[in-house]
Amino acid sequence: MLKIREQLEGFEKEYLSPFATLSMNSKGRINPEEQCDIRPVFQRDRDRILHSKSFRRLKDKTQVFLTPEGDHYRTRLTHTLEVSQNARTIAKALRLNEDLVEAIALGHDIGHTPFGHAGERALDEVSPIGFEHNVQSLRIVDVLEKDGQGLNLTQEVRDGILNHQTSGHPFTLEGQIVRLSDKIAYIHHDMDDAIRGGILTESDVPYEIRSVIGLTTGERLDHFIHDIVTNSYGKPEIAMSAPVAEAMKNLRQFMFEEVYKNPKAKSEESKAEMLMQTLYDYYLKHIDELPAHLIRLLNNGEMKERVVCDHLSSMTDRYAIGKYEELFVPQSWPVSKY
Repeated sequence: MLKIREQLEGFEKEYLSPFATLSMNSKGRINPEEQCDIRPVFQRDRDRILHSKSFRRLKDKTQVFLTPEGDHYRTRLTHTLEVSQNARTIAKALRLNEDLVEAIALGHDIGHTPFGHAGERALDEVSPIGFEHNVQSLRIVDVLEKDGQGLNLTQEVRDGILNHQTSGHPFTLEGQIVRLSDKIAYIHHDMDDAIRGGILTESDVPYEIRSVIGLTTGERLDHFIHDIVTNSYGKPEIAMSAPVAEAMKNLRQFMFEEVYKNPKAKSEESKAEMLMQTLYDYYLKHIDELPAHLIRLLNNGEMKERVVCDHLSSMTDRYAIGKYEELFVPQSWPVSKY
């Protein structure tokens, strides 16, 4: 019998950096299971996420601009793919585990609500237990996927998904790469989309930022990645140089002021928040209308507020709008032919 997985694990041990997370050294899964004969554990996790329904739904979830008119604006899915590509480029250059960064990157946002952070804010405000998309992403892979069976991912992937936000502290270097790659990706593509949408021009970006990290969005993406690789090579942590980290912080602040809080860009978000909160109230009062796998969670003792958040966060933009119209917008009375 061919021992392909063992050969791949041997290659990792031989080739990857001493600071890499080796598949053979994984902390394992919550529920132990037999190893695949072909794929190491992190490759297997990546495949499970890629084939999940939660991943496919990202194609119809907002990144920044709600229902933009145009085919070239990012969605939550294209954001995820850009995070993955940035992370893989960095990991390959540093000889870290590319399968692990890809699995974390593909899974990091699968718990995101419809309507982007507007939907997240809406649920966080209305639910007494709060709502954070990174926590929900972990809940999806642990509990909700596969009709309540979960994906049973490795501890390394679960940790990277949970801790991908600014305040997070992943315990693997691969998780740290995804954490930075997420910020690089959204700063890069949200500015690109804002320029496309007429919210910004390139000259609006303060020159003191551009002079450090590049004069265009493409130059800045390239500079960020090169800086991380240069400053992290052969070291037990992933970091930017101090000047670039400061420029990134200032650029992120600029984006919050000029794009993420811009009335023109965000004019529809209050409607999205109202829609989500209205649906939340509705399902709390009509709990029996939830899908069967969520009803089972209720019967097993889960709080109804949590399970309603599970249902709403799993919706796509289009489905949430359609459900709202079905429940609250009067429909035309069908006219008899006779």
